Amino acid sequence: MELSIVDLAPVPEGGTATEAFENTVERAQHAEELGYSRFWVAEHHDFTDRLASTTPEVLIAHLAAKTSSIRVGSGTVLLNHYSPYKVAETFGVLDALAPGRIDCGLGRATGNPVSDYALQPDRSQRRRSDDHAEKINETAAHLYDGFPDDHQFSELDVARSREDVPEVWVLGSSPSSAAIAGELGLSYCFASFIRPGPAVEAFETYRERFQPSEFGAGPDSPEGMLAANVTCAETDAEAARLRATTEASRKRLQRGRTDAPPIRSTEEAIEELGGVPEPTERPLEPGEWPRQISGSPETARELLEEMTAQAGVERVMVQSQLADPDDVLRSHELLAEAFDL
Repeated sequence: MELSIVDLAPVPEGGTATEAFENTVERAQHAEELGYSRFWVAEHHDFTDRLASTTPEVLIAHLAAKTSSIRVGSGTVLLNHYSPYKVAETFGVLDALAPGRIDCGLGRATGNPVSDYALQPDRSQRRRSDDHAEKINETAAHLYDGFPDDHQFSELDVARSREDVPEVWVLGSSPSSAAIAGELGLSYCFASFIRPGPAVEAFETYRERFQPSEFGAGPDSPEGMLAANVTCAETDAEAARLRATTEASRKRLQRGRTDAPPIRSTEEAIEELGGVPEPTERPLEPGEWPRQISGSPETARELLEEMTAQAGVERVMVQSQLADPDDVLRSHELLAEAFDL
Protein backbone atom coordinates (compact mmCIF):
# COMPACT_ATOMS: atom_id res chain seq x y z
CA MET A 1 0.00 0.00 0.00
CA GLU A 2 1.18 3.53 -0.80
CA LEU A 3 0.97 5.91 2.17
CA SER A 4 1.02 9.72 2.03
CA ILE A 5 0.35 12.59 4.44
CA VAL A 6 -1.79 15.74 4.33
CA ASP A 7 -0.81 18.49 6.76
CA LEU A 8 -2.79 21.45 8.17
CA ALA A 9 0.16 23.38 9.71
CA PRO A 10 -1.41 23.61 13.19
CA VAL A 11 -0.22 26.58 15.26
CA PRO A 12 1.37 25.45 18.56
CA GLU A 13 0.11 26.85 21.86
CA GLY A 14 1.45 30.38 22.30
CA GLY A 15 3.21 30.03 18.96
CA THR A 16 3.13 31.68 15.56
CA ALA A 17 2.64 30.69 11.93
CA THR A 18 6.44 30.65 11.62
CA GLU A 19 6.65 27.87 14.21
CA ALA A 20 3.74 26.06 12.59
CA PHE A 21 5.56 26.00 9.26
CA GLU A 22 8.80 24.87 10.91
CA ASN A 23 6.89 21.91 12.35
CA THR A 24 5.35 21.17 8.94
CA VAL A 25 8.81 21.11 7.36
CA GLU A 26 9.96 18.69 10.06
CA ARG A 27 7.00 16.42 9.35
CA ALA A 28 7.68 16.51 5.61
CA GLN A 29 11.35 15.64 6.07
CA HIS A 30 10.40 12.89 8.52
CA ALA A 31 7.84 11.51 6.03
CA GLU A 32 10.47 11.46 3.28
CA GLU A 33 12.89 9.55 5.52
CA LEU A 34 10.17 7.04 6.43
CA GLY A 35 9.24 6.31 2.81
CA TYR A 36 5.90 8.11 2.45
CA SER A 37 5.06 8.87 -1.18
CA ARG A 38 3.46 12.32 -0.99
CA PHE A 39 3.17 15.23 1.42
CA TRP A 40 0.25 17.57 0.75
CA VAL A 41 -0.71 20.79 2.51
CA ALA A 42 -4.27 21.98 2.93
CA GLU A 43 -5.95 25.33 2.27
CA HIS A 44 -7.93 26.82 5.15
CA HIS A 45 -9.06 30.43 5.55
CA ASP A 46 -10.90 30.14 8.85
CA PHE A 47 -9.41 29.21 12.24
CA THR A 48 -6.10 30.93 11.42
CA ASP A 49 -5.38 31.06 15.16
CA ARG A 50 -4.97 27.29 14.98
CA LEU A 51 -4.32 26.37 11.31
CA ALA A 52 -1.66 28.31 9.38
CA SER A 53 -2.00 26.57 6.01
CA THR A 54 -3.88 29.27 4.11
CA THR A 55 -1.71 29.31 0.98
CA PRO A 56 -0.54 25.83 -0.07
CA GLU A 57 1.14 27.03 -3.25
CA VAL A 58 3.62 29.09 -1.19
CA LEU A 59 4.23 26.36 1.35
CA ILE A 60 4.73 23.74 -1.39
CA ALA A 61 7.68 25.71 -2.81
CA HIS A 62 9.30 25.87 0.63
CA LEU A 63 8.71 22.17 1.30
CA ALA A 64 10.13 21.19 -2.08
CA ALA A 65 13.29 23.15 -1.27
CA LYS A 66 13.59 21.46 2.14
CA THR A 67 13.13 17.90 0.79
CA SER A 68 14.66 16.01 -2.10
CA SER A 69 12.46 13.18 -3.35
CA ILE A 70 8.97 13.07 -1.81
CA ARG A 71 6.15 14.46 -3.97
CA VAL A 72 4.64 17.65 -2.53
CA GLY A 73 1.28 19.13 -3.40
CA SER A 74 -2.01 20.72 -2.45
CA GLY A 75 -4.70 19.03 -0.51
CA THR A 76 -6.46 21.10 -1.80
CA VAL A 77 -6.49 24.34 -3.80
CA LEU A 78 -10.03 25.71 -3.38
CA LEU A 79 -10.65 26.37 -7.05
CA ASN A 80 -14.01 28.05 -6.47
CA HIS A 81 -12.05 31.13 -5.35
CA TYR A 82 -9.49 31.36 -8.17
CA SER A 83 -8.75 31.69 -11.87
CA PRO A 84 -7.79 28.35 -13.48
CA TYR A 85 -5.08 30.06 -15.53
CA LYS A 86 -3.45 31.58 -12.45
CA VAL A 87 -3.56 28.25 -10.62
CA ALA A 88 -1.98 26.55 -13.65
CA GLU A 89 0.73 29.22 -13.84
CA THR A 90 1.50 28.77 -10.16
CA PHE A 91 1.78 25.00 -10.38
CA GLY A 92 3.78 25.25 -13.59
CA VAL A 93 6.36 27.33 -11.73
CA LEU A 94 6.35 24.84 -8.86
CA ASP A 95 7.03 22.08 -11.39
CA ALA A 96 9.93 24.10 -12.79
CA LEU A 97 11.36 24.44 -9.26
CA ALA A 98 10.90 20.74 -8.43
CA PRO A 99 10.45 18.72 -11.66
CA GLY A 100 8.55 15.48 -11.29
CA ARG A 101 7.56 16.13 -7.66
CA ILE A 102 4.47 18.37 -7.80
CA ASP A 103 0.82 17.37 -7.27
CA CYS A 104 -1.95 19.83 -8.09
CA GLY A 105 -4.91 18.82 -5.94
CA LEU A 106 -8.09 20.71 -6.87
CA GLY A 107 -11.29 20.95 -4.87
CA ARG A 108 -13.83 23.44 -3.58
CA ALA A 109 -15.27 24.51 -0.24
CA THR A 110 -17.08 27.38 1.37
CA GLY A 111 -16.43 28.58 4.88
CA ASN A 112 -16.93 31.77 6.81
CA PRO A 113 -19.02 34.15 4.64
CA VAL A 114 -16.58 36.97 5.39
CA SER A 115 -13.50 35.08 4.20
CA ASP A 116 -15.43 33.73 1.19
CA TYR A 117 -16.39 37.28 0.21
CA ALA A 118 -12.85 38.56 0.75
CA LEU A 119 -11.49 35.84 -1.57
CA GLN A 120 -13.97 36.61 -4.34
CA PRO A 121 -12.21 38.63 -7.07
CA ASP A 122 -15.36 40.08 -8.64
CA ARG A 123 -17.82 41.24 -6.01
CA SER A 124 -20.18 42.84 -8.50
CA GLN A 125 -21.86 39.54 -9.34
CA ARG A 126 -22.73 36.30 -7.66
CA ARG A 127 -20.23 33.53 -8.24
CA ARG A 128 -21.44 30.52 -10.24
CA SER A 129 -21.60 27.28 -8.30
CA ASP A 130 -22.03 24.94 -11.27
CA ASP A 131 -18.71 25.54 -13.04
CA HIS A 132 -16.42 23.36 -10.88
CA ALA A 133 -15.81 20.67 -13.50
CA GLU A 134 -15.23 23.35 -16.13
CA LYS A 135 -12.62 25.08 -13.96
CA ILE A 136 -10.81 21.82 -13.15
CA ASN A 137 -10.65 20.88 -16.82
CA GLU A 138 -9.45 24.36 -17.76
CA THR A 139 -6.66 24.21 -15.16
CA ALA A 140 -5.52 20.82 -16.47
CA ALA A 141 -5.71 22.03 -20.09
CA HIS A 142 -3.41 24.97 -19.31
CA LEU A 143 -0.88 22.62 -17.70
CA TYR A 144 -1.07 19.93 -20.40
CA ASP A 145 -1.40 22.10 -23.53
CA GLY A 146 -4.87 20.66 -23.95
CA PHE A 147 -6.70 23.46 -25.76
CA PRO A 148 -7.53 22.89 -29.44
CA ASP A 149 -5.89 25.22 -31.94
CA ASP A 150 -9.07 27.27 -32.44
CA HIS A 151 -9.54 27.90 -28.69
CA GLN A 152 -8.83 31.43 -27.47
CA PHE A 153 -6.50 30.04 -24.77
CA SER A 154 -4.40 27.91 -27.14
CA GLU A 155 -1.87 30.72 -27.53
CA LEU A 156 -1.24 30.89 -23.78
CA ASP A 157 1.75 29.09 -22.33
CA VAL A 158 2.70 28.08 -18.81
CA ALA A 159 6.28 28.19 -17.53
CA ARG A 160 7.27 24.74 -16.31
CA SER A 161 10.09 22.19 -16.38
CA ARG A 162 8.97 20.60 -19.69
CA GLU A 163 10.51 17.36 -18.40
CA ASP A 164 7.42 16.62 -16.33
CA VAL A 165 3.96 17.99 -15.65
CA PRO A 166 2.24 18.34 -12.26
CA GLU A 167 -0.13 15.47 -11.48
CA VAL A 168 -3.68 16.81 -11.34
CA TRP A 169 -5.95 15.30 -8.68
CA VAL A 170 -9.61 15.97 -8.02
CA LEU A 171 -10.35 16.04 -4.29
CA GLY A 172 -13.81 15.69 -2.80
CA SER A 173 -16.12 13.96 -0.37
CA SER A 174 -19.15 13.04 -2.48
CA PRO A 175 -20.15 10.94 -5.48
CA SER A 176 -20.56 14.18 -7.48
CA SER A 177 -16.85 15.00 -7.15
CA ALA A 178 -16.07 11.39 -8.06
CA ALA A 179 -18.17 11.73 -11.22
CA ILE A 180 -16.26 14.88 -12.20
CA ALA A 181 -12.91 13.12 -11.72
CA GLY A 182 -14.07 10.12 -13.74
CA GLU A 183 -15.56 12.08 -16.63
CA LEU A 184 -12.45 14.28 -16.89
CA GLY A 185 -10.12 11.28 -16.66
CA LEU A 186 -8.20 12.58 -13.63
CA SER A 187 -6.92 10.93 -10.45
CA TYR A 188 -9.33 11.11 -7.50
CA CYS A 189 -8.86 11.41 -3.73
CA PHE A 190 -11.84 11.02 -1.39
CA ALA A 191 -11.78 12.70 2.06
CA SER A 192 -13.36 10.15 4.38
CA PHE A 193 -12.54 12.32 7.42
CA ILE A 194 -15.13 14.79 6.11
CA ARG A 195 -17.90 12.42 4.97
CA PRO A 196 -17.03 8.74 5.40
CA GLY A 197 -20.50 7.45 4.52
CA PRO A 198 -20.43 7.71 0.71
CA ALA A 199 -16.77 6.68 0.28
CA VAL A 200 -17.42 3.28 -1.31
CA GLU A 201 -20.20 4.68 -3.50
CA ALA A 202 -17.96 7.54 -4.60
CA PHE A 203 -15.18 5.24 -5.78
CA GLU A 204 -17.71 3.04 -7.59
CA THR A 205 -19.03 6.16 -9.34
CA TYR A 206 -15.49 7.22 -10.21
CA ARG A 207 -14.68 3.88 -11.84
CA GLU A 208 -18.03 3.72 -13.67
CA ARG A 209 -17.67 7.25 -15.10
CA PHE A 210 -13.96 7.07 -15.87
CA GLN A 211 -12.82 7.87 -19.39
CA PRO A 212 -9.22 8.85 -20.15
CA SER A 213 -8.50 12.55 -20.50
CA GLU A 214 -8.70 13.77 -24.09
CA PHE A 215 -5.34 15.54 -23.75
CA GLY A 216 -3.49 13.17 -21.41
CA ALA A 217 -3.96 15.08 -18.16
CA GLY A 218 -4.63 11.96 -16.10
CA PRO A 219 -3.95 8.23 -15.85
CA ASP A 220 -4.96 5.69 -18.49
CA SER A 221 -7.16 3.88 -15.93
CA PRO A 222 -8.83 4.93 -12.66
CA GLU A 223 -6.37 5.96 -9.98
CA GLY A 224 -7.92 6.56 -6.58
CA MET A 225 -6.69 7.44 -3.12
CA LEU A 226 -8.49 7.40 0.23
CA ALA A 227 -7.78 10.21 2.71
CA ALA A 228 -8.37 9.13 6.31
CA ASN A 229 -7.81 10.57 9.77
CA VAL A 230 -5.56 8.01 11.46
CA THR A 231 -4.01 7.93 14.94
CA CYS A 232 -1.44 5.23 15.57
CA ALA A 233 0.24 4.47 18.92
CA GLU A 234 1.87 1.48 20.60
CA THR A 235 -1.48 0.09 21.80
CA ASP A 236 -5.13 0.39 20.81
CA ALA A 237 -5.92 2.04 24.16
CA GLU A 238 -3.19 4.68 23.83
CA ALA A 239 -4.18 5.43 20.25
CA ALA A 240 -7.80 5.94 21.33
CA ARG A 241 -6.64 8.27 24.12
CA LEU A 242 -4.65 10.41 21.68
CA ARG A 243 -7.61 10.43 19.27
CA ALA A 244 -9.56 12.40 21.89
CA THR A 245 -8.17 15.67 20.49
CA THR A 246 -9.63 14.98 17.06
CA GLU A 247 -12.96 13.82 18.51
CA ALA A 248 -13.33 16.86 20.78
CA SER A 249 -12.43 19.30 17.99
CA ARG A 250 -15.05 17.71 15.74
CA LYS A 251 -17.73 17.98 18.44
CA ARG A 252 -16.97 21.66 18.91
CA LEU A 253 -17.50 22.27 15.20
CA GLN A 254 -20.74 20.28 15.26
CA ARG A 255 -21.99 22.48 18.09
CA GLY A 256 -21.06 25.61 16.16
CA ARG A 257 -18.32 26.66 18.57
CA THR A 258 -16.13 28.11 15.82
CA ASP A 259 -14.90 30.92 18.06
CA ALA A 260 -13.74 28.62 20.85
CA PRO A 261 -9.96 28.45 21.43
CA PRO A 262 -8.22 25.39 20.01
CA ILE A 263 -7.81 22.27 22.13
CA ARG A 264 -4.18 22.20 23.19
CA SER A 265 -3.80 18.95 25.14
CA THR A 266 -5.08 15.39 25.18
CA GLU A 267 -6.17 15.83 28.79
CA GLU A 268 -8.29 18.88 27.90
CA ALA A 269 -9.90 16.90 25.08
CA ILE A 270 -10.69 13.95 27.36
CA GLU A 271 -12.24 16.28 29.91
CA GLU A 272 -14.42 17.90 27.26
CA LEU A 273 -15.53 14.50 25.95
CA GLY A 274 -16.24 13.23 29.45
CA GLY A 275 -13.87 10.30 29.07
CA VAL A 276 -11.43 8.51 26.80
CA PRO A 277 -12.87 7.44 23.42
CA GLU A 278 -13.38 3.75 22.82
CA PRO A 279 -10.93 2.01 20.46
CA THR A 280 -12.12 1.83 16.87
CA GLU A 281 -14.46 -1.12 16.50
CA ARG A 282 -14.13 -3.75 13.80
CA PRO A 283 -15.24 -4.89 11.36
CA LEU A 284 -15.90 -1.69 9.45
CA GLU A 285 -19.02 -1.85 7.31
CA PRO A 286 -19.32 0.12 4.04
CA GLY A 287 -21.26 3.31 4.65
CA GLU A 288 -20.62 3.16 8.39
CA TRP A 289 -16.98 4.15 8.69
CA PRO A 290 -16.09 6.53 11.53
CA ARG A 291 -14.56 9.90 10.68
CA GLN A 292 -11.46 9.06 12.71
CA ILE A 293 -9.80 5.69 13.25
CA SER A 294 -7.10 4.69 15.71
CA GLY A 295 -5.12 1.70 16.82
CA SER A 296 -1.81 -0.01 17.34
CA PRO A 297 0.31 -0.55 14.21
CA GLU A 298 -1.29 -3.94 13.65
CA THR A 299 -4.83 -2.64 14.22
CA ALA A 300 -4.29 0.50 12.10
CA ARG A 301 -3.00 -1.63 9.25
CA GLU A 302 -6.00 -3.97 9.46
CA LEU A 303 -8.42 -1.03 9.53
CA LEU A 304 -6.84 0.66 6.52
CA GLU A 305 -6.70 -2.62 4.62
CA GLU A 306 -10.43 -3.10 5.28
CA MET A 307 -11.24 0.42 4.09
CA THR A 308 -9.11 0.30 0.96
CA ALA A 309 -10.41 -3.15 0.04
CA GLN A 310 -13.99 -1.89 0.28
CA ALA A 311 -13.13 1.28 -1.66
CA GLY A 312 -11.11 -0.58 -4.28
CA VAL A 313 -7.96 1.55 -3.94
CA GLU A 314 -4.36 0.95 -2.87
CA ARG A 315 -3.35 4.45 -1.78
CA VAL A 316 -4.02 6.18 1.54
CA MET A 317 -3.52 9.85 2.45
CA VAL A 318 -3.15 10.13 6.24
CA GLN A 319 -4.36 13.12 8.23
CA SER A 320 -3.37 13.46 11.91
CA GLN A 321 -4.72 16.08 14.32
CA LEU A 322 -3.07 15.40 17.65
CA ALA A 323 -2.29 17.86 20.41
CA ASP A 324 1.42 17.03 20.70
CA PRO A 325 3.58 17.36 17.55
CA ASP A 326 5.79 14.56 18.82
CA ASP A 327 2.77 12.24 18.93
CA VAL A 328 2.10 13.06 15.27
CA LEU A 329 5.68 12.15 14.31
CA ARG A 330 5.45 8.92 16.28
CA SER A 331 2.10 8.04 14.69
CA HIS A 332 3.61 8.50 11.23
CA GLU A 333 6.60 6.41 12.23
CA LEU A 334 4.50 3.52 13.55
CA LEU A 335 2.32 3.53 10.42
CA ALA A 336 5.41 3.40 8.23
CA GLU A 337 6.67 0.41 10.21
CA ALA A 338 3.29 -1.28 10.03
CA PHE A 339 3.26 -1.10 6.23
CA ASP A 340 6.99 -1.72 5.87
CA LEU A 341 7.52 1.45 3.82
